[in-house]
Amino acid sequence: MIDISLCMIVRNEENSLPRCLASVEGIADEIILIDTGSTDRTKEIAASFGAVIYDFTWIDDFSAARNFAFSKATRTYILWLDADDYLKEIDRERFRALKQNLPDGIDSVNMQYNLAFDAEGNVVTSLRRNRLVRRSCNFKWIGPVHEYLEVYGPAYSSDVCITHDKDKVYTDRNLRIYQKRVEAGEVFSPRDQYYYANELREHGMDGEACRYYEQFLEDGKGWIEDNYMACLRLAECRERLGDKQGVFDALCRTLQYDLPRAEFCCRLGAWHLDKGQLNQAVYWYELAVQLPKQNDSMGINNEAFSTWLPNLQLALCYDRLGQHEKANAFNETALRYYPSHPSMMYNRNYFKNLLGDKYKEPGQPAQEQ
Repeated sequence: MIDISLCMIVRNEENSLPRCLASVEGIADEIILIDTGSTDRTKEIAASFGAVIYDFTWIDDFSAARNFAFSKATRTYILWLDADDYLKEIDRERFRALKQNLPDGIDSVNMQYNLAFDAEGNVVTSLRRNRLVRRSCNFKWIGPVHEYLEVYGPAYSSDVCITHDKDKVYTDRNLRIYQKRVEAGEVFSPRDQYYYANELREHGMDGEACRYYEQFLEDGKGWIEDNYMACLRLAECRERLGDKQGVFDALCRTLQYDLPRAEFCCRLGAWHLDKGQLNQAVYWYELAVQLPKQNDSMGINNEAFSTWLPNLQLALCYDRLGQHEKANAFNETALRYYPSHPSMMYNRNYFKNLLGDKYKEPGQPAQEQ
């Protein structure tokens, strides 16, 4: 059985920290907690779980804090979590099994990171991250913000899932860190170009975001998953700026990096639907539901684009094309993925009335997402 040091950096996490630490009881053999300036009960709570606590002066650099945490670990493997991450009971069981049965010679273990959920609790957004690493490898965190753990060597993909449940409001902290670096004249790495563009987009600074996405893509040095997402997010920014042709160009740019994926298909379907090109929209939405699932990617995976969303939009398209029975079938398929979705529930009643009355009283048109 391997032994594990849990390493965390925290600040004012009294609400979420108990759940996180309780979920790793019996898994973590040591808890290293780096506090960057808490003024609440964070340290007291950590101490109640037996954590070894160190203070670290915050210098707007997440990697510096995480590397400091790793330097204090003493066990064979290091696990890292944020305070708003935790293990569900099924994943606690999987982790205990992993701890007993991890193959020899493994230097890093990646796990699925579940980020968002629908009303039924189904995972809709996830990605895989390197979570458990051999301490003797001295892997380092890279980047002051949106940091990543640079690993190499023998790796293992685990069935353990880490659940993320953020209980704090999002702030402009990361944006401000990037802006300070820009003002200081720092030349950004490709990764920082991409993540700074993301911060600008999330704060409604679409024109500036477009500039950084373009710079990132033109340099041609990014990770393929970041390249792909940069094209999609560039399209979002151009949509908000009213540049319809720019949206199309950005979407098609994804084809430089990979075969069509479900999100690309749905977004291109929406572009055609907005122009009233129903048959073209149907083509792309149908392709979205036919594509094989991508379960092994380290990039972000949004299940909606391959499940309920294209089926709902196909219901809308076929309804507008006058093929109501086919539209109803797609709406029912969408409901199987998302039974409580209000638009689909509305559509079910609409189609019941429509088909039951043999189109004599068609009612209102089907709703779209």
